[in-house]
Amino acid sequence: MANKSFPTGFILLGFSEWPHLEMLLFWIVIILYTMIILSNSTIILLSCVDPHLYTPMYFFLSNLSFLDLCFTTTTVPHMLSNLWGPGKIITYTGCVIQLCMLLCLGATECVMLVVMAFDRYIAICQPLHYTIIMDHQFCWKLVLIAWISGLIESVTQIPVTLQLPFCTHHRLDDFLCEVPALIRLTCGDTSASEWQMTVSAVLFTIVPLGLILTSYGYIAQALGKIQSKDGRQKAIATCSSHLIVVFMFYGTVAPVYTYPKNHFASNYSKFFTFFYTVVTPLLNPLIYSLRNKDVKDALIQLLRRGSP
Repeated sequence: MANKSFPTGFILLGFSEWPHLEMLLFWIVIILYTMIILSNSTIILLSCVDPHLYTPMYFFLSNLSFLDLCFTTTTVPHMLSNLWGPGKIITYTGCVIQLCMLLCLGATECVMLVVMAFDRYIAICQPLHYTIIMDHQFCWKLVLIAWISGLIESVTQIPVTLQLPFCTHHRLDDFLCEVPALIRLTCGDTSASEWQMTVSAVLFTIVPLGLILTSYGYIAQALGKIQSKDGRQKAIATCSSHLIVVFMFYGTVAPVYTYPKNHFASNYSKFFTFFYTVVTPLLNPLIYSLRNKDVKDALIQLLRRGSP
């Protein structure tokens, strides 16, 4: 039976089918969330205070860290509440707000990863024109385009999703209010919403991934022409870090959003969602900092300045 009126709230089932794991997951998520805040805040701080990091690459990296902080802050506190006890209800208003934020931030991050790939392409394939092309004003325009893209995705997807004929039990088999979970909750025709979400998923995952891989195809050709061994190794380390982040993010988002009612996606959506809402935001700064000498040197200098 479908409910023709707006529901007062939803029941987020989360991991309630494994109650003995919920408390363990609660403490794991708290530890991971603390590490996410510390690591991403450190990247932002270093990009602001260290003159050696006043470059477009670290400007975009700090924006990515800010996105990850916002993304996890939108999802993790309610996830912790869900894991802590039997109360797993989220109000309709809370669900709509979370849904808007997730769509906006997620789509913005998809575009931001393309922007970072474009930055690497210009730096390696057109090094003589890099400072001219990637000036401060142009970098801000690229970031603004990413945010506007996320806002447009949120504005266009939300109305269609909220008009779905939700089943009367209002039980979401997820721990977040996401479009795929809401589509699976419906008891009526969802073809229009599914079609719109599939188009959005293609535009924000498949197309960006294609653009990123194309840019790295040109980058791979340019790397072979670099004479300096140190320069080549530094470029490879930076590019490989970005590619790891790209595959982690798109590889978990695409299965959930491209085919929401697919048997595989519906069965494992919670695990994919957990990965790109908690694990990926933690790994992003760690991958960039552990594989990047400039970031490690900036952190050491900051710690030395802070020590007596």
